[in-house]
Amino acid sequence: MPAVTTQPQPTEDVSGDAYHRLADRFGILYPLQAKPLMESVKRVIEAAQVKRPERLRALDRLRAASPDWKARSGESVYTFYVDRMAGDLSGLIERLDYLQALGVRWLHPLPLLKAREGDSDGGFAVQDYREVEPSLGTMADLERLAQELHSRDMGLLLDVVCNHTAREHEWARRAREGDPRYRAYYHVVESAEAVAAWEETLIDVFPDTAPGSFTHDPDMGGWVWTTFYPFQWDLNYANPDVFLEMLEVLLFLANQGVQGFRLDSAPFLWKREGTSCRNQPETYQIIEAFRAALDLAAPSVVLLAEAIESLDDVLPFFGREAPACGLAYNNGVMTALWGALADQDAEPVNRVLTAAAARPDHAAWLNYVRCHDDLIWNALSAYAGFADLERWSTFYDGAGFSNGRRFQTAPGGVPSTNGMASALVGVGKPGVDQDLALARLRLLYGVIHALDGWPLIYMGDEIGLGNDETYRLDPERAAEGRWLHRPAMDWARASEAARGQGSAGAIFRSLRRFGEAARELNELGVTGRTVPLDVGDRRLLAFTRTAGQPFVCLANLSPETVALNEPIDGVETPWDVLTHQAVTAGPLTLQPYQILWLAERS
Repeated sequence: MPAVTTQPQPTEDVSGDAYHRLADRFGILYPLQAKPLMESVKRVIEAAQVKRPERLRALDRLRAASPDWKARSGESVYTFYVDRMAGDLSGLIERLDYLQALGVRWLHPLPLLKAREGDSDGGFAVQDYREVEPSLGTMADLERLAQELHSRDMGLLLDVVCNHTAREHEWARRAREGDPRYRAYYHVVESAEAVAAWEETLIDVFPDTAPGSFTHDPDMGGWVWTTFYPFQWDLNYANPDVFLEMLEVLLFLANQGVQGFRLDSAPFLWKREGTSCRNQPETYQIIEAFRAALDLAAPSVVLLAEAIESLDDVLPFFGREAPACGLAYNNGVMTALWGALADQDAEPVNRVLTAAAARPDHAAWLNYVRCHDDLIWNALSAYAGFADLERWSTFYDGAGFSNGRRFQTAPGGVPSTNGMASALVGVGKPGVDQDLALARLRLLYGVIHALDGWPLIYMGDEIGLGNDETYRLDPERAAEGRWLHRPAMDWARASEAARGQGSAGAIFRSLRRFGEAARELNELGVTGRTVPLDVGDRRLLAFTRTAGQPFVCLANLSPETVALNEPIDGVETPWDVLTHQAVTAGPLTLQPYQILWLAERS
């Protein structure tokens, strides 16, 4: 197997050093307030420990006894908006049989905590972290969902917006009323000149729909920091009270049965003048402190970094000197896969796979094809040239087989892409060979299930659900292009798919089989990181895993038959894990967009 260079490995907390890690991080982040903060955090942790239900304590013990549990293949995650998926939490519980039949192990609902009225950026403007959005249910419903999932050996991965609150949040309301304690929870700049100085190095997230990073608020007597939309106020993590508040939120939700948290907008937590205010060293230390506190009060809970950045900036979210997030989005590989599919060239993926192999041992990638956000080409700039990014952006803006749409970008950047996975591969597009379109969708999901890490399914991809072109008719959604790929679930189509009917049934079967096959890799002893292989034809994406039993994934990125004349290195008597059929060691012929998972025949 090829050698892999990894970054220093954080030491797992197996000897009660979590309080030491907390004290160390507080000494760096809050040197003047470290001691009183530590005392407050201890009280909060001890209170959470007392309140933790026995069923969750048992889960803590179970996972502590298997510290490598995150390394298992086939921990399939399903992500969705509750209202678009099932109406509300009660409706979602009724759909668990469907998800279990698909092979889902984790539910990852997008923001479901109480949001501001009106436009809430899809729920990402939270008004109350301790209440569920009323239209979706109650906190009791959320706890009931968590318990039902637990009984099925499934987990709940909840979205927590940790970078900002809604302007209507109680903290922001009291700040606007003049309470100095809560004013200090936010960043307020008092002059236009100071705003201009900050803006010189900041990068607009939504330059078309929400330009700039500050919003003037008369009640606050200045400009409030609003990285995203004017109604989303960035929290000031330089204030230890903010850290304590958010820790209490995490521990409260963990004791409701939440088994994991997606830390939304994690790169933006710390501000420093003269920088982009992304991925600052203190940001990583904050996450390490959250992890240390959870290790004491809810150690089975996993943290997922929502960091759509360059890999060099994402890797530290796993932890630099100590564990932080156990999961992070494998955004680089996802984006590179789409580029490779457009060019029929595996090289972009190979470059990113090599870099992604530097993850620490305690962590895992969350591998995905699409999600609720845009496909951000600029995040791949360290591994592909501007001309490549621009070509891919153009390709998926409705060109060729794709039916995507161009999205906004900062000046000098490459426009992102919106669209459901099925639309981007050409499913349902007139003039596009539908057999090839479905094969492209199957290939992408086959690849992400074969990689090391957890595979994520975006709601509707398992039935080939297409774009929602009707979003423009809704005044609250019309200006936000990402609603193109946030359709409502088609349950008639899903029911047919679950019964194996039609093209949707074929997709459903494929994704279910990928999950089953990924879990078979555990039984076969296939482990380790993913590293690329050179098989002499760039139309073929080929990779292996660096530990355990031999394994090779081969994926034909082209609409043509590709012959591989040389034997597959490392697998002497191969069989295909996906079909359980024997495969000749060479020469091999791969049909258009065919994927093979080759393991050693026992």
